[in-house]
Amino acid sequence: MTLSILIPAYNESKTIGIVLERVNEVALPMPLSREIVVIDDGSTDSTEEIVRQFMAENPTARIQYIRHEVNQGKGAALHTGIRQAHGQFILIQDADLEYDPEEYSRLLQPLLAGRADVVYGSRFMSGGPRQVLYFWHTVGNRFLTLFSNMMTNLNLTDMETCFKVFRTEVIKNVTLKERRFGFEPEVTAQIARIPGIRIFEVGISYAGRTYREGKKIGWKDGFRAIFCILKYNLWVSKENIVSRPTQEMPSAWPSRSRV
Repeated sequence: MTLSILIPAYNESKTIGIVLERVNEVALPMPLSREIVVIDDGSTDSTEEIVRQFMAENPTARIQYIRHEVNQGKGAALHTGIRQAHGQFILIQDADLEYDPEEYSRLLQPLLAGRADVVYGSRFMSGGPRQVLYFWHTVGNRFLTLFSNMMTNLNLTDMETCFKVFRTEVIKNVTLKERRFGFEPEVTAQIARIPGIRIFEVGISYAGRTYREGKKIGWKDGFRAIFCILKYNLWVSKENIVSRPTQEMPSAWPSRSRV
């Protein structure tokens, strides 16, 4: 089986090389192999050069590099990555150093045990160490999670987490539209409407970065998240929601590609 690791990146030259090294070297539970999909969302720094250098220096790594010529947003980058992924599972990994690839085994355990279809990595459950940063960010995240839970009837502790892992056939059967940071509340609303869906959470560590270090999300994204919670829970038709898929994904590996 294969884990497709999606890494959306926009002007992440300071961290992308380290993240790729960690993602490529982390031990995965047997019998998983890895496919790394980097989606460069129109970076204007040296992100592309660093990724291509890493690919050249690691010719046995299974890496796809995909570039958007114009910045479209994290959600749009993830849409592209989901379409290009070939593994049985899809994991989202930011290109900064806030989320540790060493947590992959914990995230994957409920999926590999056949107990879950989707796993969220929660920064607010008991897990590894968590860097202390912005009080109002924590308040905002908890409020958005509470509001999302009220609309979806889930009991998540961290809806806004980056670390999400999906059975591939689940996420590929959901129509996603949000092109920026509205991805998190949208995907949560959409999967919550799938009959029989099994969603788990596991506690993770978190090393948040400051705005000086490159953090991009802001207060405007919080208001967009509120709008998305309302939109995708109350106003969007359910016609694109399907029952929880049970078919197996093909196991054949695609050839290593550079797009």
